[in-house]
Amino acid sequence: MGGVLLDFDGSLSQIVARPELARPVAGAREALAALVGRFRLVGIVSGRRTEEVSNLVGVPGVEVHGLYGLDERGEQRAAAALEEVESLVSAVPGAWVEHKGSTLAVHYRQAAEPAAARSALVSALRPAAAGAGLEIVEGKMVVELVPAGRPRKGGTVERLLAERDLSAAMFAGDDVADLEAFEALDRAARRGVVTLKVAVRGAETPEALLGAADVTVDGPPGLVELLRTLA
Repeated sequence: MGGVLLDFDGSLSQIVARPELARPVAGAREALAALVGRFRLVGIVSGRRTEEVSNLVGVPGVEVHGLYGLDERGEQRAAAALEEVESLVSAVPGAWVEHKGSTLAVHYRQAAEPAAARSALVSALRPAAAGAGLEIVEGKMVVELVPAGRPRKGGTVERLLAERDLSAAMFAGDDVADLEAFEALDRAARRGVVTLKVAVRGAETPEALLGAADVTVDGPPGLVELLRTLA
């Protein structure tokens, strides 16, 4: 039996100015609903909180694994670092902090010079993260502080494949963190699992992800079209 695993932001939804503005693209919910029952697992692995993605998608039978699959054990670390992180981020105009529980996401899409903002943020936040037992994960116009040394998307994908005893699996994503999911599929393929790595191409999709993919689709609408072929 097979499984279909997907990222959310930039994959099932367009990249937007602020996270709360994101919505699944037209046809995404219907495409997901059509896959439930045909596959042993249809799931979303996202950096957002589980409840948030579940509410946005709203498709019964679709599993959501939020915060990259991390549980809440790192929440105290993130909370302890919040005040220092907010102070550091306040020095970068246009940047702001999203406290997601066990992770802190620092967004800089609205900065006047995003490249300069990113450089300043990474330089300032790296020692603060290390001191709090967190590490930095970069994404599209975001620097995220997550519990250090813990499995993230790749670990979650690997765990789900094992728990569901999947003989075939697909993962689709659009950002740096999705490379970990691709690597998990590569390891599974060496064990005989049939795998498909799908890169959702957008203006900010990293070349490394595109190069590692088996298939590339054009944006979230392209992913929806691919999902329809699986139903």
